[in-house]
Amino acid sequence: MLSVPVRAALKVAVRSPALRRPVQGRAGLATLTAAVQGRTSARFHAPAALGLRGLANSPEGAPHGGAEVVNLLVKDAAAGKALAAAAVKTIDLNERQACDVFCLVNGAFSPLTGFMDEAAYNCVVKDMRVSADGALFGLPVTLDLQCVKDLKQGDKILLRWEGQDVAVLEASSIWKPNKVLEAREVYGTAELEHPTVHSLIAEQGQFYVGGKLHGLASPKFKYIVQTPSEVRATLPAGKAVVAFQNRNPIHRAHFELLICAQRDVKDSILLVHPTCGPTQPGDIDGLVRIDTYEALRKETEAQYPMFRWA
Repeated sequence: MLSVPVRAALKVAVRSPALRRPVQGRAGLATLTAAVQGRTSARFHAPAALGLRGLANSPEGAPHGGAEVVNLLVKDAAAGKALAAAAVKTIDLNERQACDVFCLVNGAFSPLTGFMDEAAYNCVVKDMRVSADGALFGLPVTLDLQCVKDLKQGDKILLRWEGQDVAVLEASSIWKPNKVLEAREVYGTAELEHPTVHSLIAEQGQFYVGGKLHGLASPKFKYIVQTPSEVRATLPAGKAVVAFQNRNPIHRAHFELLICAQRDVKDSILLVHPTCGPTQPGDIDGLVRIDTYEALRKETEAQYPMFRWA
């Protein structure tokens, strides 16, 4: 089983004030935070090199920045149809954007309830928080579009992935960001040799649209996914969780790290939290990675029953 798809394969990052450089897994770490809290104690143990955010600013058992798991999926079918019918424009998402929609509607980007508006975006770029006194958040979560001339604040936008209507966005904020500034603040460089900076500046749309998101359906992918609630259900209540977040097949050194880290926290659960999504040239395909995780899980489950594979 593989957890929610994220942009880790594009080397988006959680930023460290001391480091100011990418440490893999922007969205994956937000997902991990949302998934782990609520089924564990407030204690969160992981090697610092993984760039994992601590959970100290959330009450025990609460999702990052909130009191419960965010779920933006519209429950009433008629309400969903009405939202879709009110849309003034339909956007076909790319895989990166669809991954973000998945994470938003299922609560993996807690406490966000939609794509960041300009104010939240500026706070995250400058201070890594969703507001002046809000929750810590490593990177901005934005919907990028190349053209917005037919859009205005208050418009509803239907988001479609692989022919399926997956969400409606209420556009509360439309702006043209300073991407060079964003790159320097977020990744520590504006050099196009950096793969994510190149994607940000040269490939992604020049405008951002933010606002509340209404989920119509959870996006489907070629790889198996899990929501935060599904991951939580695998974690025994009251136990500390040692988490390892990765985007590549686990090699021997990785596995030894997992064993040592789990032993370092008495009576803990080890959560292996792999990510999947758009890949870079030369990356191992996501489906192949899933096969390696499944094989390793089956080979080790008898000897390491305290391991959980998200």
